[in-house]
Amino acid sequence: MTLTSAFAAGNACDGIKVEATKARRQEYASLVASALDNKVKPARVKFITIMENGNWSAAYVSTPVSDDGVMFFQTVDGKKQFRDVWGGYAEPSEKPELVSWAKKLGAPQDLAKCFAEQVTE
Repeated sequence: MTLTSAFAAGNACDGIKVEATKARRQEYASLVASALDNKVKPARVKFITIMENGNWSAAYVSTPVSDDGVMFFQTVDGKKQFRDVWGGYAEPSEKPELVSWAKKLGAPQDLAKCFAEQVTE
């Protein structure tokens, strides 16, 4: 039954995906804009999803100056710091490599699994 399989696929992100409130979008838009080499106004950053887990977060974003990507941030001393970005296209069979890549950054297992789920949907 498709409903069951669709529901099961979303379980990787239970408790990780967060509501993209106006305040959260504004905070991440500034972070994303400042992390990009090409200048972009924060208002031009569009969000596919925002994921948070502990002191780590990842924003799946679209900007006019780059391909869609997932930008990882780590909160250190109360400030979110850009760590790395993943961009491109991934097949569902690549989930283990995606999880491994995110964990090597230092991201928690749950965030890594949710990230892999999001980019292979």
